[in-house]
Formats: sequence, structure tokens, C-alpha cells
Amino acid sequence: MSIRAHVNNIALHHMVFALPFAYMSAFLAAGGVPPLWELFWITVAIGGARSAALALDNLADLKYDRQQERLSYRAMVRGDVSPRAAKISIAIYLMVFLVAVLQLNPICIKLLPVAAIPFLIYPYAKRFTCLCHLLLGVAIAMAPAGAWVAIRGTIDPPLVVLCVAVALWIGMFDAVYGAQDEAFDKSHGLHSLATAFTAKGALAIAKVLHAVSIACFIVLGIMLQIHAVYFIGVGIAAGTLVYQHSIVKPDDFHRVTQVYFMRNGIVSLAMFACTWMALYL
Repeated sequence: MSIRAHVNNIALHHMVFALPFAYMSAFLAAGGVPPLWELFWITVAIGGARSAALALDNLADLKYDRQQERLSYRAMVRGDVSPRAAKISIAIYLMVFLVAVLQLNPICIKLLPVAAIPFLIYPYAKRFTCLCHLLLGVAIAMAPAGAWVAIRGTIDPPLVVLCVAVALWIGMFDAVYGAQDEAFDKSHGLHSLATAFTAKGALAIAKVLHAVSIACFIVLGIMLQIHAVYFIGVGIAAGTLVYQHSIVKPDDFHRVTQVYFMRNGIVSLAMFACTWMALYL
């Protein structure tokens, strides 16, 4: 198996969704640049956790993904990564995750089950609940949660607000992306917001909860009394979400591509960059 195939299988570029928010959380917790050694292990922990989660998700959904033409590029669908190889890689990723967590604040290992449960359950969530998108959001929100706790060793109200914002942001753009599969999911007994409320309803719910996400980012800035530069990031995030919603219609998903999916990374990158600048002004 080639390294490239495994990189494809874990969609390494999707780190852009979790890692910037983890760094943002660490910087806020430290009130500036955290110790680089701790940032290193935070990065390794998140890399291990999300790699295990993505590989597990692809393994769990393989029989469905093989029936979706738009997913034909995936490594496991193409046969570039076998189920056995995927299982071995998952075990390795989880070991990397565990080793990294052990290098951080001792409270992190105690809270490890809390962080791990969402990303271990999510791959199977669509089989029993239409709220699978929110479970994905909670799983990704464990990245900023873990980073904050690694630096401060405490769970504080600003962290809760940040995690809610991140969970709603990523959960709802996953709901938008998944709405195009309404017919497929219904025919295979899978669940999503679209199967429960139709694609139109799912898009409407996503708009409302994305607005709540932006509101949470605003509240976070007020709670921490961050410099106004931070709110430029919030504005960029809001503008990105408004644009993303404007190009999707309940009966027209032709612009919901990988480019659409990756464009959401602008939100995490803008929030981190503006937070970093705000801490020095």
C-alpha cells in the first residue's frame, strides 16, 4: 500500500477544519503563543485522532461509498487501501493519539474517553439518527476543547462557547453537503437532516444554526474582550457561510463539490489568523 493511498484515505487536507480552531483555542487559553512543545503534541494528537476517525468512517461506509459515483476517487473504493490495511492504520493512528495525549497536561488523559467517544460513534451515527451531522460537529469540537485543556488544565465558559460555535459550523456544512444524498440515504435506510426534513428543510435548519454559530463567535469575543481585529475574522467567516448557502438550492447541488467543501476552511483559517493578530494588538 502506498503512503499516498493512505493519505488519500484519511483526507489529510481536511486538517484545515480542526487544526486552526485547535490553535485558536490554545492561543486564547495561553493569552498569546503557547509553548511550542505543547503545540507540537497538540498537533500530533489531533492528527492521530482525526486520521483514525476518517479511516474508521471510510471503513464503516465502504459498502455505501462503492455505490456513489462521486466517491469513486476514494482510496478504499478504488481498492488502493484494503479493509485489513485500514484496520491496521486505525490502530496505529490511535496509538499515536494516545502517546501524544500522554505528553500533555495530565487532565487530558483523564478526559480522553470524553473526547474519543464522539469520533468513534460518528461513523455509525447515520444508521440511527438524523442528528449525525451534529455528532460530527461535536467530534471536531473536541480539537479546540483538547487544546484549551492542554494549556490551561480547566474547562471554562469561553471554551464551551467556542466548542458550540465550531460544532454548529462544521455540523451544518456537513448537513448541507449531505443533503444531496437525500434519495440515496432514504433508499438505504440511512438518516440525515435531509431524510428527516427534506433537502429544503435541511438547508433551512443549516442556515439558522450557522447564524447561531456566528453569534457564538461574537459572544466569545465579547467574553474575552478581544481586540476588534478578531471580529474581522468573524465577519470573514459569516461572509463565507452566506456565500456558501447562496450557491446551493434544494433542487440544485451541482456546485456542492470538493471545492465547495474545502472552501469552508476559510472560516477556520480566518478565525485563527485574526485571533492571533488580535492577541498582539
